[in-house]
Amino acid sequence: MGDDLSEAQPLARPIARRSLSGQRGVMVETVVDPPMTIAVDGAEHYPGAVLASLDGVRAALGDVGVAKAGVRIFGKAALSRFLRPDAAIGQIAARVMGTACRPVRALFFDKTPDANWALGWHQDRVICVRERVEVEGFGPWTVKGGMPHVAPPFVILARMVTLRVHLDDVPATNAPLLISPGSHKLGRVAVDQVEVVVWACGVRTCIASAGDVWAYSTSILHASERPAVPGHRRVLQIDYSRDNLPGGLMWAGV
Repeated sequence: MGDDLSEAQPLARPIARRSLSGQRGVMVETVVDPPMTIAVDGAEHYPGAVLASLDGVRAALGDVGVAKAGVRIFGKAALSRFLRPDAAIGQIAARVMGTACRPVRALFFDKTPDANWALGWHQDRVICVRERVEVEGFGPWTVKGGMPHVAPPFVILARMVTLRVHLDDVPATNAPLLISPGSHKLGRVAVDQVEVVVWACGVRTCIASAGDVWAYSTSILHASERPAVPGHRRVLQIDYSRDNLPGGLMWAGV
């Protein structure tokens, strides 16, 4: 999920891909949802990809508190060992981006009955860096979780990939990620055009089981509703990049 809550748009009504099929002479409307790929749709599902490492990932996050907008994670060696390009989580990013990729930001979300929020349609627009350095094309600046964040040139975001590691089952009733397939190909979407783009591209629901990973283009339009049946919905989210930042800027890392 993204950070620019001020730019998030209300959730649009989902648009399903539909076809008509005949049964005993009656035309019945059915929903057809072929598997998505990150190359075409901007998102891809990796079922059970970290199931064997799930207990270790949960243990590494065991002392992370819960905050409504998510907790930024930094300096956790126990977690970092899962994020390398040759490790359980990082190898998924490497499959998409190549082995030169590295984790540049991590967040932890835990929706519960007491922390149950929705996030409207938006693109992620900022990156996390170690310290503020004024570089042309980078700005405005903000501080989130005590760490400096800046809006980079959009091409940097467009080359990034985000992984969502599911620590709990996420059926349709437990606030799964919603994405608008193909919207990552449209560049920076103006705030007043977000709903138009979502209607044009449609909406797909990214349900998951514990141990699954969803990978998506960081620049894709995405959203999340409140859980209809509130329960634990713990998600570790990691942004990956293979780019170096200019002018002395450095990724915060994990």
